[in-house]
Amino acid sequence: MKVSEQSKRIHAVVHGRVQGVFFRETTCQQARRLGLSGWVRNLANGTVETEFQGDQKAVAQMLDWLAQGSTLSRVTRVESREKNPLGGESEFSIAW
Repeated sequence: MKVSEQSKRIHAVVHGRVQGVFFRETTCQQARRLGLSGWVRNLANGTVETEFQGDQKAVAQMLDWLAQGSTLSRVTRVESREKNPLGGESEFSIAW
C-alpha cells in the first residue's frame, strides 16, 4: 500500500467476548473490503489486537466496525491510538 498524506494507521485492542467467535476472520474480511492493510491477532489475556492503515475514511469505518464487532462477538471496549503509517504493507492478514 502506498503511504500518502491521506493515510492513517491505528493500533487497537478490542475487549469483550472477542475470541472463539470468528472475530479475527471477520475483522480480516472487513479490513479487506475497506481496502486496508495490516493485521489482527489474539492476545493471551482474551483481547484481540489489530493494526490497520489506509484512507482516513476507511480507517474511521473500521474503527466503527470494531466497536460493533462480529455477529457472535460482544465488544465492551476498544482502546486505540494513532501511529505513523508504514510503507510496503500491501494486505491485511491474521497474525499468529
